[in-house]
Parts: sequence; structure tokens; C-alpha cells
Amino acid sequence: MMTDHRISRRSFAGGAAAAFAFTILPGRARGANERVNVACIGVGGKGRGEVSDVSEAGGNIVALCDVDLDRISGRDDPRQAHPDAKFYADFRRMLDEMDRQVDAVTISTPDHTHFHPALKAIRMGKHVYCQKPLTHSIWEARTLAEEARTHGVATQMGNQAHAGEPIRRGVEYIRAGLIGTVREVHTWTNRPIWPQGMGSPPEPEEVPETLDWDLWLGPAAGRPYSPAYVPFNWRGWWDFGTGALGDMGCHIMDMPFWALDLDAPTGFDATSEGNTPLSGPTASTVSYTFAPGEYSGDLVYTWSDGGRMPPDEAFSGFDLPKEQIARRFDLVMIGDKGKLLFSRGRTEWLTAPGALLEEFEAPEPTIPRVPNEDAEWLEACKGGPPALSNFDYSGPLTEFVLLGNLAIRLGRPLSWDSRGLRCPDAPEAEALIRREYRKGWEA
Repeated sequence: MMTDHRISRRSFAGGAAAAFAFTILPGRARGANERVNVACIGVGGKGRGEVSDVSEAGGNIVALCDVDLDRISGRDDPRQAHPDAKFYADFRRMLDEMDRQVDAVTISTPDHTHFHPALKAIRMGKHVYCQKPLTHSIWEARTLAEEARTHGVATQMGNQAHAGEPIRRGVEYIRAGLIGTVREVHTWTNRPIWPQGMGSPPEPEEVPETLDWDLWLGPAAGRPYSPAYVPFNWRGWWDFGTGALGDMGCHIMDMPFWALDLDAPTGFDATSEGNTPLSGPTASTVSYTFAPGEYSGDLVYTWSDGGRMPPDEAFSGFDLPKEQIARRFDLVMIGDKGKLLFSRGRTEWLTAPGALLEEFEAPEPTIPRVPNEDAEWLEACKGGPPALSNFDYSGPLTEFVLLGNLAIRLGRPLSWDSRGLRCPDAPEAEALIRREYRKGWEA
């Protein structure tokens, strides 16, 4: 039996903030009624939307930075929406020149250039919002979390649904025992929707006059320009992106990671198609194992992309075709009481057996509800409660996600020593855990 159950929003009201009745003192705290001065790094594509979102949430945009003028020009040019904001191509110059005028930064650049502006800003005492995945490498994620803690700044990673009702209510339901002790988690995506599996570099082309190619490369090794990299398809190249897993994992894998209070897996393995030394796979399946915890037993956590899906038995008990499950949901959790189909975009859940939701006594809300992630971060910048996808949480989440790429790239099962940040049985993984930067970009 299966029940399509919509959770009443009325049951969410009251008492949610009690569990988080503490505050932090960021590096530069603002008064509750003061506006936070924000500099935005990467303002084309996704960054264009982030400029707008932060402004609408109450941030004062004082500087804009981008290396690709063609990408930001046009009807929605953020320079037109914020004519008083100073414009730069190099984030280093911007932060140095505007130090006293900037309280916080947003970073919406390609994956390989998240770490350096975030690290510089944190060390200058700026609050930081950074798009997902938090970093390009595992070592970078660990380092940013440690540096943010040391400098006392307010941080947030851009996995937007973490601030939304479905995930926060899902965490409460799982921890209240809706499906019992969890034994399996399966997640999936239709990505990649960009080219992957390339085995050779693209043909060089002339650099557009509107693009600063050297700054776009940042810490990555030098090479000729190609439109196969810029502006979007960089995601499929290992030197710049983190593939389908890096792109979507911090979104889709978030709720179970949070709900089960997971930290680091003990081991992980992967199968893939089309992976090359240059480019991510056309399809992959990653399997992580976790030791038992408060809400889970010996846990197997899988990820599938490129058209792959979990095995049919994961969906037994749901009277719904697998192709509809793939479209409507992005994960299934399996416990000793039953199963939960979940999507981060809605509070319409399916359980097997269907009576689980009907008979379950809904827990009282314990997690704060917020308007959106930008408002949550800006409040933290002003000395309010930490944003809940701050780097103490999103750093380990990013590490977990990116570990899967180690198994994909090395092509064999691996064990993980989280404290030592190493794979004991794979010394060759070290170059992927902490990448080498080109001269002038050393961290």
C-alpha cells in the first residue's frame, strides 16, 4: 500500500528556534538593523541570481567582480542594477582596495576557484557565502572549515534547499523514527547534462577580448583557451569541475547526511562509464559505507547519475513506476520500519507501507524556519544564530561528496582515515585530496 501524503504547514508552527538559542560573534558583526556590505565574486550565470537574492534579502551590494564581461553584459547586467557598486576583474585587488568597506563576500565562480577567494576573505575577517560544492578538493573543504572557525566569521554554502521546509521537516521526521533505524540510502540525478567523458583536450581558440583567461584559470595549470571550457561546460573537466556528483551531491545527499548525523564514511567504491584522466564519467554509481550511529545501523549510502538508478528492490512496496519515481523524487531511505521516498523540492512524501505516515505522530519542530538561505546568512553576519549550512556542516558534507570522485578516478574500493585526511590503502590519492596549484596561487 502507498499513500501520497502532504504534510500540513500548520504543524510546523511554534517552538522551532529553541534548539538553536545560541549566537556567534562573527569577525565583523553588524547591528540587527544595519545592512551588511557585500562584495560579490562571480556575477554571471548563477552569480547573477545570487547578487539579486542577497540584495533582496537586505544585503548592501558594494562591489562586483567577474573575469568575463560578455557573461554579465545584457539586460540583466548586475552593474546596472547596482550602479554604485565598484567593479573589478580580480578578487584579490577588490578585497585589498575595499577592505574597510566590505563586511561579507559571495562566491559564485567555477568549482576550481571557490577556495582562494574564500580563504583570503576569511583571513581578512569577512563573512563568506560560497556556492556548492564548497571546494574543488577535499583538503580545501577541511581547510575552509578550520579557518572559518578560527576567525569567527559567519559562513554558508549554497545548497539552497538546506534552508527550506522539506529538508528541515524531513530531518525532524527521520530523527523521530518515521522509518526506524536506517540501513540504506539511495540517491540519484539525471546529470550530467553537459559533456563528460572527453579523452583529449579541445582545440585551442583565440581568447575573447571580453574574457581574462589567466584570471579564469586561477590556480589551475595553464593551457590554451577553448569555448569547451567557458562559460558552462567546465563542470565536465576534472581540472575545473567536480562532475555530476560534485554538482548535485551537496543538494541531493544533504537531507540524509544531516538527518542521520553522519560524519565521514569508513570506505567507498564506485563503478563508472567514460571516466578519463581529463574528464568525469558519463555515468557512475558510488557506494559509501558508514559505521552505526544514533539514527542508523551499518549504513550503505549510494549515489547514481548519468541515467543509472538504484536497484529495483529499493523501490519495492511503492505502487509507482520507476520512471515516475526518478522524475518526482531524488532519494529513498530504507529503515527497519519501512521506506521513505523524498524530494528536497516538496513536502509530498511517499512511504512503504503507506500507513507509516498516516499513523505516525508528527514531532514538534525543533529546527528554525527561515525565509531563505540568504536571509539566514545575513542574520548570522549581524551576530544572529549561525546559518545551518555553515562551513562546520557543509565542509564535512563536501568532503563526503567529493570522496566519491576519488573512487571514480582511481577505479577501486578505498578506505578512509578522516582524521589523517588520507586513504591508507591508496597513497596515489594524495594528489587528488590536495591538488597542486600553479605558481603564484599557492595556499
